Amino acid sequence: MKTIRELTKLSNGKKLDIKYPIELFDKDGNKVYYENSTGYWWKCEYQEGTAVYYENGFWWKDELDKDGNKVYSEGKTGYWEKREYRDGKEVYYEDSNGYIVDNRKPVDMTIEEVCKELGRNVRVVG
Repeated sequence: MKTIRELTKLSNGKKLDIKYPIELFDKDGNKVYYENSTGYWWKCEYQEGTAVYYENGFWWKDELDKDGNKVYSEGKTGYWEKREYRDGKEVYYEDSNGYIVDNRKPVDMTIEEVCKELGRNVRVVG
């Protein structure tokens, strides 16, 4: 992503005189962009007043669920983390190093319920 500093460079190489920090807000008053004079920036997206996405100039991004729980993170090195929550508690964690903690409880389902969930017919083999 290009910073506002980069976007405002003129074709002759001169720069506009910009007052920092730059702060942008959405129609609901949520701060969605920040940039300071060193070029550091971050941006955030909201759904129904809750932050659901965050990214910054150090190349780290987070995705959050509707309750503000971090469900995915990724950094510039390729390292990532994925999480799932039930009733506000983390029940699943996995990272790009292969570390997994799975506390999800299995769900008892009939074959008909499985077919409905998958949206297709299932044949049990084995």
